[in-house]
Amino acid sequence: MTETFFYNLWQFLPKDTMARNTQVAADHNAPAITQILAKFVATHPSRGWSDAVDHDAHRTFTNWLGCAVGAAHHEAADAALAAAQMFQPAAQASVLGRSEKVDMGSAALINGITSHTFDFDDTHLKTIIHPAGPVASAILALAEHIGSTGRECIDALVIGIDVSCRVGNAMYPDHYDRGWHITGSTGTLGAAAACARLLKLDTQQTAMALGIAASQPVGMREQFGTMTKPFHPGGAARAGMMSALLASKGFTASPKALEAPRGMMQTISTKNDWSEITGELGERFEISFNSFKPFACGIVIHPSIDACSQLRAQGVTPDQVQSIELKVHSLVLELTGKKEPADGLQAKFSVYHGCAAGLTFGYAAEDEFSDEIVNRADMVALRRKVIATVDDSIDEASADVTAVLNDGRRVHVFVEHAIGSLQNPMTDSLLEAKFHGLSDPVLGAEKTAALLKASWAVGQAANVSALIKLATTQA
Repeated sequence: MTETFFYNLWQFLPKDTMARNTQVAADHNAPAITQILAKFVATHPSRGWSDAVDHDAHRTFTNWLGCAVGAAHHEAADAALAAAQMFQPAAQASVLGRSEKVDMGSAALINGITSHTFDFDDTHLKTIIHPAGPVASAILALAEHIGSTGRECIDALVIGIDVSCRVGNAMYPDHYDRGWHITGSTGTLGAAAACARLLKLDTQQTAMALGIAASQPVGMREQFGTMTKPFHPGGAARAGMMSALLASKGFTASPKALEAPRGMMQTISTKNDWSEITGELGERFEISFNSFKPFACGIVIHPSIDACSQLRAQGVTPDQVQSIELKVHSLVLELTGKKEPADGLQAKFSVYHGCAAGLTFGYAAEDEFSDEIVNRADMVALRRKVIATVDDSIDEASADVTAVLNDGRRVHVFVEHAIGSLQNPMTDSLLEAKFHGLSDPVLGAEKTAALLKASWAVGQAANVSALIKLATTQA
């Protein structure tokens, strides 16, 4: 009777439904990606890379730390901490820039949120992933609780970021174009890999950690401009940590969770270039392709801000401007086309506000994205003078800007590579100035200087307790 019932039901299913129920992804011969990455995470030697890569790791850690401390008292941090405290968490790990301690999962969540709140964190330009947020936030919270050395933390950072960015390389841009916030979706894997490394899991356990994480991709681009965007790296950090902890206790997952036809990668992307994961694995490290933001907003706005800052340096002032003609790649307006941002979070996704800030101030740090500045009458008037058009012959990392002045003159600037790009990177001294700008208002200049010194030397630290003490405040 039961078989007859299901047979009759099957007869009435629409043909497209039957096709969907029997269809599998095209690539049945994908390499054993989950196992390949697990072996790399578990067995790659400590400091198994060049001095240059190790310095890149310290730059990434330092930039992340400054961003997390800087946003410690943002309303998003207040709300996240208040919610976490409703669970009455054990005091396992610290909230950066504050006096409170919570459980290590909540610390990873909150520090991940603050590290991305200002949209001032690192960017892996090939994929637009912000890799440190999920990975470093999980590492520091777990390391504080289990007593990891600084070297173990840096090793985990390099390896975790390699996992997230290699998976991102394999899926970008299709996965991103579908609406996924790639920082969260790949960051869960990076955080799981980093925590598995800190926990010293073997290859099989690490494969399970990656498999568990593969069922927890975090984040949709619809959330950009809200507090939920910075939730994505925080949520990924917490989910990745939990994945590694589950695996450490014998929890299981599919050993092909990443690459299987109905595994994570083939489910959330039609583009899967497996060679991006396997090619030069353990020889080329994606952390070396990380970049750091001089401006506190979406990376695709940076060339436009840079160009308007150059106009200002040439003597162009807002009162002289009749209009600003802006030509950019279509992705710029797709991501940052908010013409009338209502607050600072929305302004971080407004190339119009970015141009106004660049011309008015010559830069665009966090203060230039405050609600007060965004709604100031002169800023509203100036960004309404920005006329943006799409020109896909221009690279998404470039901008063509012409200021049309009231006296009829036209002043033109073309930015091929903005400051902060791989071709025009921020120096260590610029990173330190950025760090002070973020941390001084929270910790004070003297303590910030000591924290900065500790961050540059974290790879030599016996543990992270001294750094944590410097990065937090007294109750």
